[in-house]
Amino acid sequence: MTTVTSRSLLPIGEIASRAGLSVPAVRYYESRNLITSERTAGNKRVFRRYTLRRLAVIAAGQRVGLTLAEIAEALAELPPDRAPTQDQWHQLSTHWALVVARRIRQLEKLQGSLDECIGCGCLSLKKCHLFNPQDEAAAEGPGSRWIRKSLEEDEEPDTWG
Repeated sequence: MTTVTSRSLLPIGEIASRAGLSVPAVRYYESRNLITSERTAGNKRVFRRYTLRRLAVIAAGQRVGLTLAEIAEALAELPPDRAPTQDQWHQLSTHWALVVARRIRQLEKLQGSLDECIGCGCLSLKKCHLFNPQDEAAAEGPGSRWIRKSLEEDEEPDTWG
């Protein structure tokens, strides 16, 4: 069992500064249960040193375009009381690479369809991907039909194990 020293606990201002974040951002991540803090006898918020690694994982996830919900799902697989190991980071980053690759494919499909019609300037009801007589698209649900179709074609279950 490790002994907690004052050097292993960092105040919120220092953790924010070292992570390159604002104090409100650190509080927000804590409110979303992405990181945890402890309280001193004077009720000041302090963080264990490994929180810096968790904040680095959050930043990496955001850089590749993941939502905080997706990042939280990944963090739930990591040990909550220490920094992730190199193997754990490798497993996580490998999964994230697959997510990014899938999104790139979806965006490429969307980009290709933009050449055919742009909001709708094609003036062809036979060729138009957006033509929607009697609001038939409403049966498909809300949102962009292009994005939804791309997501359906590219469905792969996300598993973090």
